[in-house]
Amino acid sequence: MAWFLGLGIAGVVLLALSFVLDGVLEGLLDGVAALDGLLDGLLSLPAIAGFVSMLGFSGAIVLGTTELGAVGAALIGVPAGVLTGWFAYRLSRALMGDSSGAAPTDRDLIGASGSVVTAIPAGGYGEVLVHRAGQPVKLSAKSPVAVARGAEVWVEQALSQSAVSVRPVER
Repeated sequence: MAWFLGLGIAGVVLLALSFVLDGVLEGLLDGVAALDGLLDGLLSLPAIAGFVSMLGFSGAIVLGTTELGAVGAALIGVPAGVLTGWFAYRLSRALMGDSSGAAPTDRDLIGASGSVVTAIPAGGYGEVLVHRAGQPVKLSAKSPVAVARGAEVWVEQALSQSAVSVRPVER
């Protein structure tokens, strides 16, 4: 039973190391043509850790509760380990493939309203405060007409990541 408990503990330690040393195993074996893409799947560190820990712990439970012996414990532990390794693989793929939110781009600013922080001279630059993805962002702003401080403006064009072209809101 000590061997199976040792395998279970080793699997948990391997799982903890996979969080700390993320990608190290893949980096060490990088360039091995036979393993190309395989380490991203079923031979990833979380999948191996899940297999080893479930093999060990389920084998120890079988040895402690039944009279099947080590062979019986291994025959029950291996499928349980394979199932847990597969589950760890699927869970890690689902978590790593989660792309629920796209990063905001400059084009998302077009049509946004804001207020002038530093007065904008005609044809020159001032500063405006607009909201990007719910966060206030202060940007350089250019306008063809003079716009006073505190005036409400609309973004017409994103000139760069930190500058926009605006026009005053007419009410």
